[in-house]
Amino acid sequence: MAFEKLSDGVHDVNDNIQAYIHSNTEYYKLKAFKQGMKGATALVRFLIMGLLLTTAGLLISFALAIVISEQIGIPSSGYFIVGAIYLLIFILIYFFAKEPIEKLVLKKFSKIMFNEEDKK
Repeated sequence: MAFEKLSDGVHDVNDNIQAYIHSNTEYYKLKAFKQGMKGATALVRFLIMGLLLTTAGLLISFALAIVISEQIGIPSSGYFIVGAIYLLIFILIYFFAKEPIEKLVLKKFSKIMFNEEDKK
């Protein structure tokens, strides 16, 4: 009789441990899915905003180049000036802002990925 109770207790403990492990793995699967979806939606939003910003920048650059060309009187000069400005900005960013940009992106995505509070 005592052996049967002990055997039943061991089986119950075994069943409880298996149920705990199963629920724990399901929890972490859901948590990983949630974090992955947060990252994916942030990436998609970032790409859409980047595309819109790039399009706006391109159109403004063409307009600026046309205005500069009209003011100077030489048709292609505005395009060369705007191109030189972008080249100068690129060089400055490449040499001086590489690390701050990396830190900014890491902070932003870390905040998105590891923030446990849901925005409601």
